[in-house]
Amino acid sequence: MMKRIFLAAVVATFAAGSALADDTCESKAVGKDGKALAGAAKTSFLKKCKEDACTPKAVGSDGKPLAGAAKNSFMKKCEMGA
Repeated sequence: MMKRIFLAAVVATFAAGSALADDTCESKAVGKDGKALAGAAKTSFLKKCKEDACTPKAVGSDGKPLAGAAKNSFMKKCEMGA
């Protein structure tokens, strides 16, 4: 019986974690009035949001921030998937 309760708790934890992790830039694209952004405002917001999400990840294997072409390439790939 304890194993079933423990298993249910673990499954519930992962389910809640994945639901909370779905906080994407699309879901954040809301104006001050609570309405979804549209047009140029949405495009601008999404671009900045994706850039802000990818910038901290732009680090080389040596722990130093990427620069130049390496950073541009990384950011392009990250923003496409972010």
